[in-house]
Amino acid sequence: MKDWYKELVVYQIWPRSFCDGNGDGIGDLQGVLSKLDYIKDLGCNCIWFSPLYPSPNADYGYDIADYKNINPEYGDLDLFKRVLDEAHKREIKVIMDLVVNHTSDEHQWFINSKDPKSPYHNYYIWRKGKKNGKRPPNNWLSCFEGGAWEQDEKSGEYYLHVFAKKQPDLNHDNPKVREEVKDIMRFWLDMGVDGFREDVITFISKRPGLPNGFPIPAACGIEHYMDGPNIHQYLQEYRKVTDMYDCFTVGEAPMMTPAKALNYIDERHKELDLMFHFQHIEADCFMVDYIQTKFDLRKMKRAFSDWQRKINGRAWNTLYIENHDHPRIISRYGSEKYRTESGKMLANMYMLQQGTAFVYQGQEIGMLNTELDSLDEYEDCFVKNNYNVARNKVHLNEEKCWQWAVKSTRDNSRTPVQWNAEENAGFTTGKPWFPVNKNYTEINAENEEKNPNSILNHYKKLIRFKRENEVAIYGDYKEHYKSSSKLYVYERNYKGKRLLVINSFSDERVPFEAPKGFDLEKGTPMLCNYDNPTVQGNGFMLRPYETRVYYFE
Repeated sequence: MKDWYKELVVYQIWPRSFCDGNGDGIGDLQGVLSKLDYIKDLGCNCIWFSPLYPSPNADYGYDIADYKNINPEYGDLDLFKRVLDEAHKREIKVIMDLVVNHTSDEHQWFINSKDPKSPYHNYYIWRKGKKNGKRPPNNWLSCFEGGAWEQDEKSGEYYLHVFAKKQPDLNHDNPKVREEVKDIMRFWLDMGVDGFREDVITFISKRPGLPNGFPIPAACGIEHYMDGPNIHQYLQEYRKVTDMYDCFTVGEAPMMTPAKALNYIDERHKELDLMFHFQHIEADCFMVDYIQTKFDLRKMKRAFSDWQRKINGRAWNTLYIENHDHPRIISRYGSEKYRTESGKMLANMYMLQQGTAFVYQGQEIGMLNTELDSLDEYEDCFVKNNYNVARNKVHLNEEKCWQWAVKSTRDNSRTPVQWNAEENAGFTTGKPWFPVNKNYTEINAENEEKNPNSILNHYKKLIRFKRENEVAIYGDYKEHYKSSSKLYVYERNYKGKRLLVINSFSDERVPFEAPKGFDLEKGTPMLCNYDNPTVQGNGFMLRPYETRVYYFE
């Protein structure tokens, strides 16, 4: 059975930095409305909105104060409905971010919950402290800033927050909370949205008793709330809601593996349709972006191939290389010197695998990381935590701490989208909420549109090919030259048609010989990033960051 979500190419919008339609320096829905034709022309047929809800912006929208409204900075429900209708007219589906592991501490539920006698008290995870209330209930650390418990001065009790202090965790063990979640889902689905991306959804069930965690410097306690004891029961409840609509769901799960993912997305008993994982974007770090290592191509290939091989025929993959939570991929896995070449290569590399492909705003024009002058100029609540961990826990010198923090900050992917070479990159007529990358006069959508050999125009051809060729959607996957530290080569096969996808991750020339069973002279070279893709014998010499796709039928 072919499910329509398998044939999508999804464009992710992080609304604050996408496009400002009213000149206040903040991206908004009016700006989105003005760019729907751009997204349509790119070839994407679905939009994923990062949170649009009212929020005090401690974590820029992922701390939600009202689940059934639109942040006034972005517009209102009427404007959102207009965007939804206009997207649907263009045959573009729309999915929302569902963030229900936690709320904002400014959500009315949480404000009410501070009273131990309130029925909302049990909407969150409140506990009395140890040592007469002077110590937190356990040793868990938050993923964003220090300990995972914050004490309320009035009641003396502590609330759990596995992310920022202003993001208290909801208590899904409370049936009333689960009914609230279902009501939120129905609200947006009844309005006409086509599904949800479910934020850190595998964290919503905590182990009873909340025991101490293994004392590691980061994420202490995660073993007690990742894939918790009631997670499948709760997701099955939520699945009953989405099954009543023609929609799809994609979960997000740190530390996810293919074997664990099948517990959630196996098509025989799935609770979610797709799963975002992080394994393939840990090839230049240890578990998290800020513990940095040298890029290891073989580590990246193992991750991609494991997911392709281990869930093939049982579930469907989620393909991405950038999003709002990670630095720009060319600055990480590619080459800023060979920006255009490596940008096209990275695009071919991930998008031509089996799975639903996601493109993050600005990725399609080859945007790069930014660097500001001081930590105080960054907005990401994570960046200062990263610096402090590097300084106080890992004991690096000041210069190394700075490098770790600014290379790993999520602000790298949250700079305003660079639309043209005019002031503020055409993002706004006002003062942008965050500094535009200084390279905007060179790297922008208008320049990319004009250049037939640009990254943007490559993405257009690639997305069209992905959507129009069943072998690129449904074909099986086989990797070649697994031990190579410079090449990533794989094939796809479907109903007698074949693709051979060849990618160089080197800034030097690399010899290539076609794998056994392939005659390059009988294939059609396409989606190449260099002119004149000639062959000598049954191979060729790859140029820096060269990519070629050979099509056989």
